[in-house]
Amino acid sequence: MEKFSFTTRLLHWSIAALLLIQIPLAWYMTDLPLGPDKFEKYALHKSFGMTLFTLAVVRLIWATVSKRPPLPPETKLYEKILAKATQGLLYLIVIVMPISGWVMSSAANVPVTIFGVIALPSLVEPNKQLMESMEGVHEAQSIALLILVSVHVLAGLKHQFMDRDNVLHSMLPLVKKK
Repeated sequence: MEKFSFTTRLLHWSIAALLLIQIPLAWYMTDLPLGPDKFEKYALHKSFGMTLFTLAVVRLIWATVSKRPPLPPETKLYEKILAKATQGLLYLIVIVMPISGWVMSSAANVPVTIFGVIALPSLVEPNKQLMESMEGVHEAQSIALLILVSVHVLAGLKHQFMDRDNVLHSMLPLVKKK
């Protein structure tokens, strides 16, 4: 199977690496006592979230203009449909989730900056009810993200160990084409 382009693989694995940081950071920071360490972790979480948003938008644009290797011919129709749906939902959630966090911060009257350098404008006026609603939305999105990432990883492992069709190799950064 043909490999994905270098740019596609770079974007894919950059997003994956940031998610591997972002998810544990989110669990950790919410349990911290109120104080400077908690504020610092939240600021870092927001910075990583906006970085993920940017990378996901770039990846989506790149995916629409670049050629992607086709799935192996023996791939079943339902697998192709599930792959497209999972990938589409992953793009959607990685793009929408940072926006919901931004709205939540804005509604809480808490500024959002990217690594303390770029200050983002508030999206809404302070509103406690909206902040609490967005908190629930953001948490639901995190659960959906975990499910989708799990499905995506399991599908890659299925291709590697059950189908043995090199689909996983096509996305791995350091593996030569078989």
